[in-house]
Amino acid sequence: MQPAEPLLQSLATEQSNPASEALDTLSTLGIVALMNQEDCKVPAAVATQLPQITQAVDAIVARLERGGRLFYVGAGTSGRLGILDAAECVPTFDTPPELVQGVIAGGAPAMTRPVEGAEDDTRAGRAVVTERGVSADDVVTGLSASGRAPYVLACLDAAREVGAFTIGVCCTEHSAMEDRCDVLIAPVVGPEVLTGSTRLKAGTAQKLVLNMLSTASMVRLGKCYGNLMVDVQATNSKLRDRAARIVAAVTRQPYALAWAALDRAGFRTKVAIVMITKNIEADEAEQRLAVARGQLRRVLESKT
Repeated sequence: MQPAEPLLQSLATEQSNPASEALDTLSTLGIVALMNQEDCKVPAAVATQLPQITQAVDAIVARLERGGRLFYVGAGTSGRLGILDAAECVPTFDTPPELVQGVIAGGAPAMTRPVEGAEDDTRAGRAVVTERGVSADDVVTGLSASGRAPYVLACLDAAREVGAFTIGVCCTEHSAMEDRCDVLIAPVVGPEVLTGSTRLKAGTAQKLVLNMLSTASMVRLGKCYGNLMVDVQATNSKLRDRAARIVAAVTRQPYALAWAALDRAGFRTKVAIVMITKNIEADEAEQRLAVARGQLRRVLESKT
């Protein structure tokens, strides 16, 4: 086996953390307290990247508005986080599954167990672009704590070749992602408590960034009203209750009336809100929302 690359040895994500050098001698409380202290550094690191995150969100919104898609591509923990965020967009914002897609090196089996060599498979990384039909209308976000996963870099290279907007999310400075991305988001969280275990602070940082990318983009696309998830998919009793409470809150009507409108609207929250507010039926409410491109506030503030 070849020795580790000098570049890899120098990465912040691979360094030993002086604060945890005696980790195995600490009490249980000492271990978890130290982890908590280190975790507190993550939000501050993400805060340094707000301008870049803003630029990325604006690009995502522009491309989704013209019919494009958002892809998260990663290996290991990074890939799993991308798939999690993509999957949650469907119930939270009622997006079609193809709108936000998570891709992990090694495919579906890698979600629950390591797939040998998947991170280094550059051919598979490039194949993501052809297999998913990535085009200039799409956004490809590469996720790699070290900023050097060959699978991810190859995918970003192929995405740029077809004109897609590329975003990189890593936790190191001066990474190999820099020249491959239109926007690089790099919250540097420092060495991990457990040396090299980037599922810890680096994973938390990536999760926070993904939360912002998807949520801010969906808010800009009209998927919320105020701070309410008015596009929530009411697919179970808890979510139907939430939808009814949202309708009641926005329309300032009793819960029972909100529920009745939801039932007539096929449990489409926005439609029910427009029905009550404008005193119209579901078909017309749906048409008004379509004209407003799903922007509920625009419909409610209309004088008609």
